[in-house]
Amino acid sequence: MAECSGAAVEEGSPASSPLAGKKKAQRSPGSGSGPGSGPGSGSCRPRPRGGGSAGHSFRRVTLTKPTFCHNCSDFVWGLVGFLCEVCNLMCHEKCLKNLRVTCSCMAPTLVQVPVAHCFGPAGQKKRFCCVCRKPTEGNASLRCEVCEMHVHADCSVFSCADCRLCHLDGTQALDTLQHHWREGNLPSGARCAACRRSCGSSDILAGLRCEWCAVTSHAACYVVLAPECRLGRLGSMILPPAAVQLCSRNYSKMHCYRIAEGSHHDMDTLDEVDPSSPVPTKETPQTSASESAKQAVRVFDGDDAVKRGTFRLISVPRVTRKEELVEAALRAFYLPDPPQHFELHGLAAAPQCLHSEDILNRNGTADNKPPPKDASSPADAWVLRATPQDTEVIKVYAAWFTTGLSHASISISRNSTVDSVLKEAVVQLGRQEKDSSDFNLVEVHMGSKQVLRQVLTGQELLLVKLQEIRKVSLRQMNQTRFYATEKSNHVIQVSLLIGGLPLLLPREEYTQLVQEHLSVKSHLVTMSHMYGSQGAVVLQILCFSEAERIYMLAKDTAVGGKQLSSLVIPDVMVTCSTCHTSPSPSQHSLA
Repeated sequence: MAECSGAAVEEGSPASSPLAGKKKAQRSPGSGSGPGSGPGSGSCRPRPRGGGSAGHSFRRVTLTKPTFCHNCSDFVWGLVGFLCEVCNLMCHEKCLKNLRVTCSCMAPTLVQVPVAHCFGPAGQKKRFCCVCRKPTEGNASLRCEVCEMHVHADCSVFSCADCRLCHLDGTQALDTLQHHWREGNLPSGARCAACRRSCGSSDILAGLRCEWCAVTSHAACYVVLAPECRLGRLGSMILPPAAVQLCSRNYSKMHCYRIAEGSHHDMDTLDEVDPSSPVPTKETPQTSASESAKQAVRVFDGDDAVKRGTFRLISVPRVTRKEELVEAALRAFYLPDPPQHFELHGLAAAPQCLHSEDILNRNGTADNKPPPKDASSPADAWVLRATPQDTEVIKVYAAWFTTGLSHASISISRNSTVDSVLKEAVVQLGRQEKDSSDFNLVEVHMGSKQVLRQVLTGQELLLVKLQEIRKVSLRQMNQTRFYATEKSNHVIQVSLLIGGLPLLLPREEYTQLVQEHLSVKSHLVTMSHMYGSQGAVVLQILCFSEAERIYMLAKDTAVGGKQLSSLVIPDVMVTCSTCHTSPSPSQHSLA
């Protein structure tokens, strides 16, 4: 997660603990058998949500094996611990009040600037998943090449775009560089910078590390450290994000950081989890009398999951109420919303047989009809749907860096348009001196592997837009934000380094080769630099589409029997307020 801090959670949501005296909600396989809980583990009355719960859904469990607290990394003495039913976090009762590690279902709310991850194979070394907090083993785990985030392959779709921000686009500005905290998987000798005690663990996901300066800390101690990052011992060799600007649209980090793309193509199908296996579980459940009284239920989170045939497998008692099944489904999909805003619709046929927009329940009726209140015999497959609302509250975030209010909460109805929402958002975000027509409302999907942006039209109905996203995928809605961006006349300028050309040719011949093999448009492309001894040239391009076309075409083009290469070049700013280094006055960096 980008930051670890407390988060306000709506009462009654699966991200909050059940109220005292309420019947315990059944656990989904996403929570699995947490650390220290085994066949002999039991649960007492759920603990009410407190101010320090950080979005978790805790229940008291009886420990049957040695267990460590994920908050302070100390041993849990005694037989009672508190386990989050969503993310499997275990902690002492004394740590509940000061808990700062946020639940995985609340991670999207902590993102300041959405940045996608660069997932690749993690190797065989034992690590812990940052989503479900369980050990990663074998080839079914991934590792981000930039921020060292480790996840299971089937958990990666539930991680959000909270990777390290390594550069800014042409319109952003950054005053101070703050720590980018990543939880767990610390070196064995890691010590807390605040209390000087050991904060690493090889048994659990515990401790925090800044991905910039490598300082480590306990989750309970990091708040006493200075928020500004000084880039550590290698600060004189590192360019902070404010010193690197890159005008990018559809370029991925694989393009910008020259990460090998061979493994990247293999990662593209990881969203399609094998539906024949229980997705959330990482271990085979032990057969017992209690397990025989349960059944596995397939749950889809929207039309997209139904068409793909991808689902989450949750385990519920054979006799269960509809409300308990909804709560278990929300936990399985890491959704923090209250269960009363959702309902289940049964599927009449196997998901792979459904190709139309009309999804029927098991009684053959339209899916706009809720399931029967008596859900004692739930169907094998259900679709989790959001209950349509006449009014909602939408959060509009400021696309510019600000020390004040980061987002505006605006109530919308069926008649609310993008323009009307922007008028209120601009005032709440402190830009009332400007006209709302100078801003755009941008829909941003913070996917773990790609951040997608779409500018909304002024007369688009926002409530209808939200309902459409939820119908496609509830998980996608949880990872979607709306940003108010200021319109600007910023000149688009993309620099591409084209290599693999013949050596030591005059400028005219390089221009002719580029024109002949890449068919560049002369009014959009100019040759700004030439490196004859290396057979490379730098093209200055004034159009995103043309830059993307040239980038992809160069990879499939050979000149004189030698394959061309292409590389996106960022602009290195000579002066910036957060720089602790002294970059050279060169405008481009080829490193």
